[in-house]
Amino acid sequence: MNQLCRQVSIESPGPTINDCVFSFEVPVPDVPPKGARIRVVCAGACYRLRRSPSISSISSVSSTSSFSSEISQDVACGTAPALPPQSPAHHGLRDGALFPGYEVAGIVESLGTEVEDNEEFKVGDRVVLYPYEGVPHGYAEFIIVPELQYLVKIPDTISLSVAAMLPTGALLAMNTVFKAHEYVENILRERGDNGSCKILIVGTGGLALWALRIAGHHYQNMKNRVSITVASLKDEGFLLAREYEKVNVVQWNEDLYEKQLIERTKDACQGTVDIVIDFGTTSRSLHRSLQCLSRGGVVFISSEVAEKLLPKFSRRAEERQQCIKPVDMGSIEQLRQLVELVGTGEIEPPPHCVFPAEEACEVVKKLCQSEIAGRAILRFHSVN
Repeated sequence: MNQLCRQVSIESPGPTINDCVFSFEVPVPDVPPKGARIRVVCAGACYRLRRSPSISSISSVSSTSSFSSEISQDVACGTAPALPPQSPAHHGLRDGALFPGYEVAGIVESLGTEVEDNEEFKVGDRVVLYPYEGVPHGYAEFIIVPELQYLVKIPDTISLSVAAMLPTGALLAMNTVFKAHEYVENILRERGDNGSCKILIVGTGGLALWALRIAGHHYQNMKNRVSITVASLKDEGFLLAREYEKVNVVQWNEDLYEKQLIERTKDACQGTVDIVIDFGTTSRSLHRSLQCLSRGGVVFISSEVAEKLLPKFSRRAEERQQCIKPVDMGSIEQLRQLVELVGTGEIEPPPHCVFPAEEACEVVKKLCQSEIAGRAILRFHSVN
């Protein structure tokens, strides 16, 4: 196919953030025989950390930026490797290239020649893309999938901007909550009918807010036995967390000493907690999480940062009879379940803001200054 389409490339911000977004034309990709070509409507603005080439990050800027300032603090404390200096113009953004468009929602534009007429999908269907291994890179107007099994239909009750938040951050949060469930069950079984389990969710970016909503739904029939506390670093996240039902919230004000923050958290949780879901996951946040965790407790972290953090904390956790569990991206079956729960209104998505793809440069500037509440979504086409 000789037609061209627009593609946006978002790279590591320079000192003035004026040379990190590029727009150019690329050939429209051919449709795979057994797959489909998707007209991208919305894509989540995401990035990948460059500190370790072996770590492939799929976290959104808003999912992790709540703890972006901890990197420099880790360096100052001697608990993290030195990073390239950052300009004050983008103090809110970690050093890294924005991730190449895995959070994609759009419309089926064409089907492959070997796709049978009775297949589940047809041209015009609204879909979200599961982030399979080898998914094409780039914020482009069109993206292809080799097989239809990587697509999930989106009901009319979900906007495509919300759908674009589901395949990575929300899916990772769901898998983490599900992984924690077996530990919750064991704790409650051991403590009897009157026993309880305490969970601490660290961070108030997209990942943590998704985890809060998913956990709230998952344990709705066990509210009297499962308590959830959110540890928030930013004032904005503090307010967002409090808007969702009545959960305990403790603010991790970095102006305080570690001992004060740990004691503040224990007071809010009425003692140490049994399970921590840590989406801040810097050396400092994980160290603090372990201090708030009871003996025999477990911390869940994303597998994308486990390679860096486990060597530093595994022995310490073992000494306290604690466990650090890495969590991978969820399955496509979980993505289908997530789509259904959001579509029926059983789980409410966190806040998000939609911007035209042409404003990608301005979006990056706003993200760097922490001026966007919730997720940032780029829109390529005006489709509902």
